[in-house]
Amino acid sequence: QVQLVESGGGLVQAGGSLRISCAASGTIFSINVLSWYRQAPGNQREWVASITSSGLTNYADSVKGRFSISRDNAKNTVYLQMNSLKPEDTAVYYCRTFLAGTVYWGKGTLVTVSS
Repeated sequence: QVQLVESGGGLVQAGGSLRISCAASGTIFSINVLSWYRQAPGNQREWVASITSSGLTNYADSVKGRFSISRDNAKNTVYLQMNSLKPEDTAVYYCRTFLAGTVYWGKGTLVTVSS
């Protein structure tokens, strides 16, 4: 079992920055990839970024150059630094991982970007 808890969401003006976090607990020693997804109102959930245990990263084109994913393996935490935020970045951001064939999701944290 893995538990994922997101935090750090909030209201920010367009052009601003925000860092959100996801703390993992449970049977986590074998976790490799941690990812961020987001879901805007009325839209499907979409992938944002991923990071492997060795630090390899990958980003969706819509956030490349603005967002940065990182992880602290000692703290079992993954971060998403979001810069140059746009109103279209408004969404609930979810942390995701998988272990032994099971996908785990956090409950999400809301990021609202005002214009």
